[in-house]
Amino acid sequence: MTASFQGLPVTDALDLLRTGELVAEGRLTTASNATLYCTITARGRSAPCVYKPVAGERPLWDFPEGTLAGREVAAFAVSEALGWDIVPPTVYRDGPFGEGMVQLWVDADPEADLIGLARDVRNPGLRRMAVFDAVINNSDRKIGHLLPTRDGRLYGCDHGVSFAEDYKLRTVLWQWQGEPLTEEALAALESLHAQLTARDSAVSTELARHLTRPEGYAVRRRVELLREHRIHPYPSPEWPSVPWPPV
Repeated sequence: MTASFQGLPVTDALDLLRTGELVAEGRLTTASNATLYCTITARGRSAPCVYKPVAGERPLWDFPEGTLAGREVAAFAVSEALGWDIVPPTVYRDGPFGEGMVQLWVDADPEADLIGLARDVRNPGLRRMAVFDAVINNSDRKIGHLLPTRDGRLYGCDHGVSFAEDYKLRTVLWQWQGEPLTEEALAALESLHAQLTARDSAVSTELARHLTRPEGYAVRRRVELLREHRIHPYPSPEWPSVPWPPV
């Protein structure tokens, strides 16, 4: 598990998210689903966070209704199992507008060149994110979902439309398609596969809680295919390969 998130130990961050008082401060109006900027407070500690209530999710034709918040939590579990710290601490809990996902806010660098970052072929964090997206079958990796921080870390957000059973990978990070996976990526996938085959592991428990059984099996199968072929995946000829708009 990640040692810390922006100076806060992850175990403490998760406890704060699960038990703290959640107060809505405003709404992120550019988001397609209800996304609230909040402050969460417990035992004298406060932190900014994002709260996405299930009640505010728009129905989608290709994902079961009311499941996007849980998929965000599942994405955090996979990020932790890989050991790559891609997704900020995220939990599923009740809030002012009902159950939903709550995720710690990332203080992204406002001066970062996101378009330049998305095209980078040498950034190891970005390359890990491309592998992570292949594992979770992310169908919406936009440039605006990249969150680089001033201290050089790179996080990703908005993973609600992930984990479909069918191959639906849509991303702006195709620059490594067909290239060999790094040894680091192969080692992380090996570790993830071992955790996925253990029913009582943290990641298996979270996936079973928030995904259907076929979707959970599809995660393990994607990991197996990545390990078998040892390359970054190619776009599907049957599905748009880049989200729209890409930013």
